[in-house]
Amino acid sequence: MTTATTQTKKREAFGSRNVFILSAIGSAVGLGNIWRFPYVAYEGGGGAFLIPYLCALLTAGIPLLFFDYAIGHRFRGSAPLAFRRMHRAAEPLGWWQVLICVVIAVYYAVIVAWAAMYTWFSVQLTWGAGNENDFFFTDFLQSADVAKVGVSTDFVPQVGIPLVVVWLVVIVIMALGVKRGIGAANMVLMPLLTVMFAVLVVQSLFLPGAMDGLNAFFTPNWEALADPGVWASAYGHIFFSLSVAFGIMVTYSSYLKRKTDLTGSGLVVAFANSGFEILAGIGVFAALGFMAQAQATDVAGVATSGIGLAFVAFPTIVSQATGGSIIGVLFFGALVFAGITSLISILEVIVAALQDKLGWGRVRTTLTVSVPLAVISMALFSTTTAISVLDTADAFVNSFGIMAVALVAVVVVAWVFHKLPVLREHLNRRSSFKVGWFWMLLVGALAPIVLGYLFISELLAKISEPYGGFPLWFLAIFGWGMVIALVIFAVLLSLLPWGARSHAKDDPDYDEFLVEEQYDPEPETQTIRIPASDIPASEKGVGA
Repeated sequence: MTTATTQTKKREAFGSRNVFILSAIGSAVGLGNIWRFPYVAYEGGGGAFLIPYLCALLTAGIPLLFFDYAIGHRFRGSAPLAFRRMHRAAEPLGWWQVLICVVIAVYYAVIVAWAAMYTWFSVQLTWGAGNENDFFFTDFLQSADVAKVGVSTDFVPQVGIPLVVVWLVVIVIMALGVKRGIGAANMVLMPLLTVMFAVLVVQSLFLPGAMDGLNAFFTPNWEALADPGVWASAYGHIFFSLSVAFGIMVTYSSYLKRKTDLTGSGLVVAFANSGFEILAGIGVFAALGFMAQAQATDVAGVATSGIGLAFVAFPTIVSQATGGSIIGVLFFGALVFAGITSLISILEVIVAALQDKLGWGRVRTTLTVSVPLAVISMALFSTTTAISVLDTADAFVNSFGIMAVALVAVVVVAWVFHKLPVLREHLNRRSSFKVGWFWMLLVGALAPIVLGYLFISELLAKISEPYGGFPLWFLAIFGWGMVIALVIFAVLLSLLPWGARSHAKDDPDYDEFLVEEQYDPEPETQTIRIPASDIPASEKGVGA
């Protein structure tokens, strides 16, 4: 192989471990941290919820984060290539994760576009006092009547134009690559996000009624700990919050240098993510306490989550608070930054997979992935039926996409291919925090039990009655049909041959990595170099 070929095949990498940590935190800290966790904690027993939350973090979130890191770093590839190198039959798991990211990217971008517009609306309080609900659904989204749900072609310019801008920004970041694009964007956006949200929290704490909101958020309801649903909610939130089973952390960890403290990095990412969630809870409930006082009701009467919190409740707070425009700009600006850092991580799963499969360059692959997704995103979510399609797709891809692939992945890796000892050894060779049999027990036993319980619960709930009251034909297309299609296409993509230029066929970076794995038992000892041609073909991933 010539030197020039080796240069073109060399895998991209983050500039440093700190850049990786910021990027991983940027992926984990997304919209759900800001608009979902506070309400989940409040409904789960307030201060008492911290007990199941910490248990879920320590026994499921962090172990599965290590699991993803080990797969990506050990097998040096995107999700499909990493699973393929682990075992040929495991490749569909990687494509399943890629396709889940395709669905999420398509609708996630429009929420970022909404937040961008609301950042601007906050300056002049465009929605008007007392009109926040109607403004969002009727004036801004121009939503069609739920009774006439379908897929409309009626274009909504105030959504479509910012959506184009969001896609252009993200495409530029992605095209610049891992180091100059993703890493650099997170190095800028994450500190800004942290500062903006910290200022928002401080400002919220000085609002009248803020203490009422904090009392509602932190006052423990110990009886809630006896409810299995609360524990299931804690585990379910942790799975989504840390971006495990998306293929994101598998892909990101493949860009790490060979000698990197994996578990140490994982602990920093996990606790930073949880710290941001608690900070979000403080800021959100302090603001809701003010809103409750202004409306002469209790916090329970105004507490909500998701789109209702972000685009109805918070504009109400902004309208009523002194200096509300500043609160609005900080809140919605934070949503934009959190959304972009998460969106680029979701897209990177797809881009990296195609790069590995086809051996294309970064710009060509980015455009091949992003332009069609942007077109689909515009077609579905800049119209009057956007909210119905988004709500359905999000509910089903979370319940039967992410949850299902996480369950199948841990069972297959742990019990079918028996790879947990290999992954444990890989983590321990490079990390300051060692893992042992207890980590294997958590990943191989506890995680499947919890994921199985959550999956069956969601399945029974959605079978018992049509989700959201939507027509069965609509759910068959954007709900059940989409979930089934993800699995079918994942299998089909795994059957397509890897081209001669693919990284599965020719990857000097992985060859060199295997040399170190086989001939450098201790990372601190001197590395012994041998020709890559001496490595068995099966270990290179050619026929693995």
